[in-house]
Amino acid sequence: MSADEHELRAAWSRCVEDSHDAWVLFDSLISRHREAHRHYHGVRHVTWVVRHVEELAVAEPVGDIAAVVVAAFFHDAVYDPTATDNEAASARLADRELAVLGWDDVRRERVAAMVEATAMHDVPTETATETAIATDTAVLLDADLAVLGSDPAGYQAYVAGVRSEYAHVSSDDWRTGRTQVLRSFLDRPALFATPTGRDRWEARARANLAAEVASLSGPTYR
Repeated sequence: MSADEHELRAAWSRCVEDSHDAWVLFDSLISRHREAHRHYHGVRHVTWVVRHVEELAVAEPVGDIAAVVVAAFFHDAVYDPTATDNEAASARLADRELAVLGWDDVRRERVAAMVEATAMHDVPTETATETAIATDTAVLLDADLAVLGSDPAGYQAYVAGVRSEYAHVSSDDWRTGRTQVLRSFLDRPALFATPTGRDRWEARARANLAAEVASLSGPTYR
């Protein structure tokens, strides 16, 4: 078992009851994240998202840390680069599997909603009675996007991994689609939804995204 898997096992143990069914589910999720076509969205990615969730939760008023961590495990559980409904399929999987573990309807719905939110990285509108729900979602989304604020080498490794997952896409189509995605992020008032996320990653992430946009539009791009 890799160091990443040991770390994930410890996180799972902290957040999910110690039962046979729970560990069967853990092994199933790890197997999904080991799939050969995952060059970025694999075990290492889940490890980093879970780690960032727990770090952010120290500073942010998270309502249900266990649910956020479990959502991190599920958020890319279904991952087919040729599909457009991975997040919705992952959310459905989470709902089914957590029902087996006895999680109640409300908690399962919150996990599924967090998983689906990773499709567009939009935090739900916050109301007086939904502050914790919105914060939990914001923490998951910031943890998922934290890679954007990596050092340049780490960011390039992330880009290379995602490009490998989309090897079926031509260079021209990749350049066009990727540029649109990057610019849509840069057009947002903020990339990160929590104050802690903005303090830690916003400036570096914007620099990384802008540099990638420039590289995609350059004459030497292949």
